[in-house]
Amino acid sequence: MSFKKTMTTLIAGTVVTAMLLTGCAGKPAAPAAGEAPAAPEVKYPEKALEFIAPAGAGGGWDTTIRTVAKTLQDTKLVSVPMPVTNKPGGGGGVALAYLEEKKGSDSIVTVYSPPLILINLNGSTPLGYKNTTPLARLIADYACFVVSKDSKYKSITEVMDALKKDPKSVKVGGTSAAGSMDHLQFLKIAKAAGVENVKEIAYISFQDGSGPAQVMGGHVDLLSTGIADAKGLMESGDLVALATTADKRIGEGKIAEIPTCKELGIDATFINWRGLFGAPEMPEHAVKFWQETLKKMSETEEWKNACKSNGWDNTFASGDEFVKFLEQENENSKMLLSEIGMLKQ
Repeated sequence: MSFKKTMTTLIAGTVVTAMLLTGCAGKPAAPAAGEAPAAPEVKYPEKALEFIAPAGAGGGWDTTIRTVAKTLQDTKLVSVPMPVTNKPGGGGGVALAYLEEKKGSDSIVTVYSPPLILINLNGSTPLGYKNTTPLARLIADYACFVVSKDSKYKSITEVMDALKKDPKSVKVGGTSAAGSMDHLQFLKIAKAAGVENVKEIAYISFQDGSGPAQVMGGHVDLLSTGIADAKGLMESGDLVALATTADKRIGEGKIAEIPTCKELGIDATFINWRGLFGAPEMPEHAVKFWQETLKKMSETEEWKNACKSNGWDNTFASGDEFVKFLEQENENSKMLLSEIGMLKQ
């Protein structure tokens, strides 16, 4: 071997040995000058999450987020604890203010529906859906108008006839604040039924979740609520459903027996969508996790069965699709509130 070849071999061997000794072999190349280093992979979630129901126990928000937590646990899509905390007040405004305080958190998930938009438009709070991180729309629920088993009203038509004679003659209760969902869903149907001066209808808010007890106790004549919220008391016979705001019969068992307002000659519907939201400026790793995980959940048999049992339509949407939906809902709600004189913006 020539002297030149011998020296080349020795130099090459020395370089390889040096790389092995310094641990450089097998490592990816360092980023070029001016190039940002790759972000480390974030393990999420690693600690207990905080699930929030913005109203009292037993209502639609409470039922929805507890069902989500149970399904995620049962399907092993999430392994960390997901305790649910109730933060009632302000038609959802109290929980919305709490989210604002927790800006940037990756551990808070809450449920909302049309009141998220309505309480902003009716002036109850300066906060709205833009002060959250939208994660996914999950379901469409429908309003249900129920009375006590001893009520003098046997149909929604009788209720509307009474209101046409005197808009103050029927006391209506609901879980949401005045000017929010439970109130507006009834006013929309009343207006479609030909009731004039719908603003004069007596509406009483029970944000502590006591609405069913209030109607059974005779403190209000009718409760405007969600179907799932009154399901147990309908099945026991303590409450009687007069109508739903769906465009078709839905659910199974007792729920499937409830007539729609359209069936009874009132040409109107009201859809109560529900979705999950994070704190404003929720980190991207958490947003990505929840969009992907909730999509998987929506496709499980456990979730489909829960939807069927509660009379919910499975209407999953996330990302830009969900944001565009919220923007359109905001515009639709402006029109509805303006129509009944409750738009403050």
